[in-house]
Amino acid sequence: MCRIGKGAVGPVFLASKSSPDCFRKIQSGSQKGQSGLSRRQWLMGTLQVGTWTAIHSSIPPSEPLAAEATPPPERFPRIAPGLEIWDAHAHLDGGTGSPSDRARFLLKYADRMGVRRVNLCMGPKFEADPTPEQLREQNDAVLEAIRVAPDRLLGYVYLNPKHPEASLEEIERCVVRGPMVGIKLWIAMRCCEPPLDPLMRRAGELRLPVLQHTFFRLGGNLPGESSPDDLVQLAARHPQVNFICAHTGADWERGIRAVRPQKNISVDVCGMDPHAGWVEMAVRELGHQRVLFGSDASGRTFASQMAKVLSAGLPVEAQKAIFRDNIARLIEPVLARRTPQTSKPF
Repeated sequence: MCRIGKGAVGPVFLASKSSPDCFRKIQSGSQKGQSGLSRRQWLMGTLQVGTWTAIHSSIPPSEPLAAEATPPPERFPRIAPGLEIWDAHAHLDGGTGSPSDRARFLLKYADRMGVRRVNLCMGPKFEADPTPEQLREQNDAVLEAIRVAPDRLLGYVYLNPKHPEASLEEIERCVVRGPMVGIKLWIAMRCCEPPLDPLMRRAGELRLPVLQHTFFRLGGNLPGESSPDDLVQLAARHPQVNFICAHTGADWERGIRAVRPQKNISVDVCGMDPHAGWVEMAVRELGHQRVLFGSDASGRTFASQMAKVLSAGLPVEAQKAIFRDNIARLIEPVLARRTPQTSKPF
């Protein structure tokens, strides 16, 4: 295929690689062959190509970009040697099969990333406003999962404040007579509401930490969804209970500021992408004793959530607290009461 295009200084001859005949016709000096080119047009096109080649060859190569000129770090920061990782917030919604199968799936990747212990809450199918029967099913799934590796898997009992009697019974069944170590609250009811008070009084008696889902959601929270502001109200009414502000409210800068005055609230840094600055601000504003590592697995990966802590440039003491010591301190009173019938000591 041959055709003539209009260039800056005159017509330009254009041909595909599959049309050598066109070149032969021009090279043979044909002035008006099948190509449709006059000798003048051919000469003008040749002149244009030569001019462009000269201009292009005279342009010096560009300097490398700053990112290319700066050598990359030798390796990504790694966890300090001998430091254990305990995940304060994980779920059974990943993988397939039974809760036991899902627990094994989770542990496979926990092993890969060096995560020693995992705190589970809620069953494979999340129930936002569970009935008493659904509450029991959700907690049964976690109990089944814990049995896969009781020395590594822990659990929070899932409660619904709309069913206080059933929720109190689940605390007795799963914590007092069972292996669970804390309470999980999701979005059945905003946590600032009075129906939570009987459950929190029992949590205080048993010294159970309470993991409360929190969001500052753009456009307004879901019905029943708590914000860090709601959690501050609840924590102020129950200063004897230790609360964990899950996800730091998602809008973590706002969440950190919201809970800062309430000393019995810690934040977990699980969920969302590994934003730079999240852990740094939490440590600066709250102190590293109030910051917990969590993955929100399997909605998020262990690796992406660990990156938030590892990339923060923290001293070993702070890493040790965030990765293990803070959650271990919160659940230690429960573990200390355990008997051989409930589970093994840590």
